[in-house]
Order: sequence, then C-alpha cells, then structure tokens
Amino acid sequence: MSVDFAALLYLVSGILFIMALRGLSNPETARQGNYLGMAGMAVAVVTTLLMVELDGLGWLLIAGAVAIGGGGGAVIAKRIPMTAMPQLVAAFHSLVGLCAVLVAAAALYEPGAFNISAPAGGLKALSLVELAVGVAIGAITFSGSVIAFMKLQGMMSGAPIVFKGQHWLNLALGVSVFVFIAFLTASGGDNKTAFWIITVIALVLGVLLIIPIGGADMPVVVSMLNSYSGWAAAALGFTLENTALLITGALVGSSGAILSYIMCKGMNRSFISVLLGGFGGDTGAASAAADIDRTVKQGSAEDAAFIMKNAGKVIIVPGYGMAVAQAQHALKEMAEALKEEGVDVSYAIHPVAGRMPGHMNVLLAEAQVPYDEVFELEDINSEFATADVAFVIGANDVTNPAAEDDPSSPIYGMPVLQVWKAKTVFFIKRSLGSGYAGIENPLFFRDNTMMLLGDAKKMTEQVVKALD
Repeated sequence: MSVDFAALLYLVSGILFIMALRGLSNPETARQGNYLGMAGMAVAVVTTLLMVELDGLGWLLIAGAVAIGGGGGAVIAKRIPMTAMPQLVAAFHSLVGLCAVLVAAAALYEPGAFNISAPAGGLKALSLVELAVGVAIGAITFSGSVIAFMKLQGMMSGAPIVFKGQHWLNLALGVSVFVFIAFLTASGGDNKTAFWIITVIALVLGVLLIIPIGGADMPVVVSMLNSYSGWAAAALGFTLENTALLITGALVGSSGAILSYIMCKGMNRSFISVLLGGFGGDTGAASAAADIDRTVKQGSAEDAAFIMKNAGKVIIVPGYGMAVAQAQHALKEMAEALKEEGVDVSYAIHPVAGRMPGHMNVLLAEAQVPYDEVFELEDINSEFATADVAFVIGANDVTNPAAEDDPSSPIYGMPVLQVWKAKTVFFIKRSLGSGYAGIENPLFFRDNTMMLLGDAKKMTEQVVKALD
C-alpha cells in the first residue's frame, strides 16, 4: 500500500473517530457513535497491517494477539455487571498505559521496525523527546489506573492516603523525569538506562498521584486517566509518524481533559486540587454533625407508594446505591406505574453520581428510561421546590445539604441536587452511614425526609407492589 493512500485511510479513520465522539455526546445517538468508533478502529488497524511486510510467523502472532485480546474483551463485556463498569474502565486504561510503555521501548530498541525516519538508524532528538514523554505518561497512566481499580474494587481503602512531604516528593519525581528525558535525548537514544529510569519514576509517580484522591473524586480520576492514556498515544503517534495514532490520542486526550474540567466545575473543585488530593476524608464531618438533631423518620414501601400515588410531581434521584443493587429496572417499573396514575415523573442526574462519568445515564439507558425524562443538575435543580416528592435511591454525597449550609464541610461549595426543597423526600439506603466520600448527610434527619432503609432493589420492588 502506498504511503499516500495509507494517509488517506488514516484521515478517514480520524473522521470516523470524530463522528463517534459526536454520537456519544447524546444518549439517542450513542449506539451509532459506538459503531462509528469501531469502524474507525477497524480501518486504522487494517491500514497499519497492510503497510508493513510480515512473514507467516508475523501474521500468526498478530492473529493470535487479536484472538486473545478480542476474545478476552468479548468475554469480559458479556460477564461484567454494570456496577463494575468504573473499575473495568480503570483496568482498561491501565492496559493502554502499559501498551504505550511497550511500544515506546520497541521503538527505542528497533526504530527501523517502525519505519521511523531518523539519521544512521537511530532516532532524532525530537522523536526521543516525544518517545520519552509518551512512556512517562503511559507509565503514570498504568500505575495510576491500577490504584484507581483497586480503590473502586474495594481492594484498598477509598479514603485519601496522605503523608508529610507528599507534594514535594511528587514535585521532585516530576523534575527527575524531565532531567532523565534530557539525558536520554542528549545520548541520542544510546542511554537505555535513562529510558528505564524514566519509566520507573513515572510508575511511582502514578501511584503517588492517585492514592491521595478520595472516593468522592473518583469519577474525575477515571476521566483524568482516560485523558492521560490519550496523550500517551498522541506522543507516540508523533514518534512513530502514525497519523491515526496521533489523531486518536489527541481526541481522547482533549475530550478526557474537557470532561474532567466539566466535572470539577460541577463539584466546585479545581482540577489541581483534585490531583493534589486530600478530598473525601472525614475532616469536617464531626463539626457538621455536632448540631444535628438525629431524629430519623423511618417509613415503609407502603408509605412511599401512598404518598407518591397521590403526588402531582415526583423527581427520582439515582446514585451508586441503585447501581450496586441493580435497581434500575425496578425503578423504571415504579416510574411507569406512577405515570399511569397521572404523576409527572422525571430523573435528576448529578455529574459525579456513581463512580465514573455518565454512570447513572448508562444504567437508566439500560433500563430503557426515556431520554427526555432524564435531566442534568443545572436543568432540574430549580424544579425540586415545586415537586411533591424527591425519591432518592442511593445518591448520598450529591444530595448533601452540607454543601450549601455548612462552611466546615469538605464538600462546602459543591453544587448538589437540592432534594430537600421537595415537600417530601424518600431516601432509600441500607443504613444511616456516610457515603463514599466519608461525610455524614444531615438530609437523613430533616423533618420532610423519610428513610426507607434496606436494599434498593427490594425496597423499590415493594413500592411497585404497593402501587398495584
């Protein structure tokens, strides 16, 4: 295949990726966006394979790798529950980072195998810088994603892990990376030790960047790691002179960064403060809880069914508790039963509800909830004051009024769903414990709140039964 024709196909692939992102921006076109992304990747992979000369063994190895990777991906996609989707995304990000490290190492040791234009079979200085930046970001993505996976999977504490001098250590490691990039570049790529030192330092830095980040910030972390994986790919795209890799990496990197910014803005948080960690601990919880009247009104499914059946407007607020219990289908059934009674039903989604961006939207789409009934925070927050019922199902931190009225709270200033403004609040939760951010929710003790303690799915099914 000629270089010019390959460039044209890579351009087609890039256009398909852009159209895929556009499709994924709306639930109604998300399926089509996925198909376009798959088509773009297929074009890029086939084009790359046709540009290289392979013998029988080479094709056999590639076929084996595709079978293992594709087969494993298909099995995981079939078996993985929606509740585990955030940690799955984190795990896949780690593979992207590891791939960047391995490709960078291969390009350094065998530049000729990639047809990289360079003097005397080596690498140009600029290519070495790009390669080093790619391996550094890739290594950070790999180790950081592993830590994010472990936090989300419950294999380690979701609370921030901090120690004295942590930020200074991170700064020193960051500076060291740039120093060894200079050594690698100055050696013309001969100093392989510098390359591996960069990799090791970046691996350690990835761990140190993620361990101080608390549970409430995990959706931003997942989005941020997605952005890192894109920038790693883009850097290597420059080195390998691969247009498709460059375009794809830039798209993923920029879109992930924009999404991270949007989510931080939705939390009233600066992106830098999230990276530097410490949010999500218990600090401030005791002072916030000191003046709370801990009288709790505990209701039943029958109470909730009676009040909602006679309501004019009900706003449902799903959270991670719904995901854990897989209660989205029962929730959809409850909403349909209420609509048959003439009740106006809508759903309110906080941008950081769940454990990854769009987590609640995916679950509601899985239950075939109509898209026009689902609203983001800024579009529906003013509606709670006119609602008869706010039905909260496992959304703890994003409905915490301390964000507005307790300056001592760690989440003070974070935009939250103002469910307490509804006439009645039903809150389904297993217990009165704090949420993933480790902060107590005074909403539980408000006069207009009725707690429905128990499993979210079972409780919702009981409500549906009581509505009959």
